[in-house]
Amino acid sequence: MSQTYKSIRISDDASQAIKDFTLPEDLAFGKVMAPVMIEADYANGKWGDFNLVPYRKLTLDPTCKTLHYAQEIFEGLKAYHTNGDGPFLFRPEENFHRFNLSAQRMAMPDLPRDGFMDGVEAITKYCSHLIPQSSGDSFYIRPFMFATDNNLGIKPSETFKFMILASPSQAYFSSGSVKVLVERNAVRACPGGVGHAKTGGNYAASLLSMIEAKKAGFDQVLWLDAVTKTNIEEMSGMNFFAVYGDKIRTPNLSETILNGITRKSIIKLANHLGYEVEEQEMSIDQLIADIKEGKCTECFACGTAVIITPIRSLGNSANDIIELAHAEGPVSMKLRQELLNIQEGTGEDPFGWRISLKD
Repeated sequence: MSQTYKSIRISDDASQAIKDFTLPEDLAFGKVMAPVMIEADYANGKWGDFNLVPYRKLTLDPTCKTLHYAQEIFEGLKAYHTNGDGPFLFRPEENFHRFNLSAQRMAMPDLPRDGFMDGVEAITKYCSHLIPQSSGDSFYIRPFMFATDNNLGIKPSETFKFMILASPSQAYFSSGSVKVLVERNAVRACPGGVGHAKTGGNYAASLLSMIEAKKAGFDQVLWLDAVTKTNIEEMSGMNFFAVYGDKIRTPNLSETILNGITRKSIIKLANHLGYEVEEQEMSIDQLIADIKEGKCTECFACGTAVIITPIRSLGNSANDIIELAHAEGPVSMKLRQELLNIQEGTGEDPFGWRISLKD
């Protein structure tokens, strides 16, 4: 008889797949997949069973709606097992709420809380021995949902598939800091669109600029608002912060900026550590002037995958680069370590963000 973990059915084949799996030495980020996954289907107005099954390829009809009309959403969160202590999850409830907000914007059904939360816990618990144990490494967890109706009519799908994959991963960026190109022409998201939803189209819209940035010697792209192209919004999959002494500034949220869970956590953590955080409209030209005048000494990006990544320079082109006074500054590195201490269970958690899955 199959086992269960809370509301999740564990197939016998899944248990065997985990036993047979050997973790390779070279992990990188998001390239090595856990041997199991969570799967559930939505049809006739309701969700079916949520199951932990062996990792396998999917078979899709060529007319599957998600392939043509991009009706899909995803999330990203991490589990940690540093030095054998854990595993710990970091604020998964926030990911669940954001997942359903994205679903609503993309005309998709809400996911039941038990399916999401129990699924995240089950794949983490059953694969806990596969979680890398070095600081900064993690078990990256990817819940996602996509439309499965098979026809070419342009209308919302009535059937969907929900899945959770997981990847034992090393740190996202191997270098300590990144070079960032300011994108002054293309736009990632427009008012009234889906910029605040975690859907693949937002990321697809950033890829061409990423290619051009790499050619020019940059690591990432900083996006400006679509209307005036003067105000900072976010980076490709990351939120943006700038440090002014004891003040930290970040663009205020809008319908074109993703409500980052790491962003939200940094704001609360920074206030707890005595920094004043200002959420406000941020002009890119004013920021560059402030960097040149020494008023702004650090900038950093944040997100689930990267945690906190310092920015060493901003550039308008390969020949117009503005260096930060501190490439890996004291504020950004302090916040990164304090956040990691909470996530990995090596420090106090004054906010109750860390969820232990110890037996």
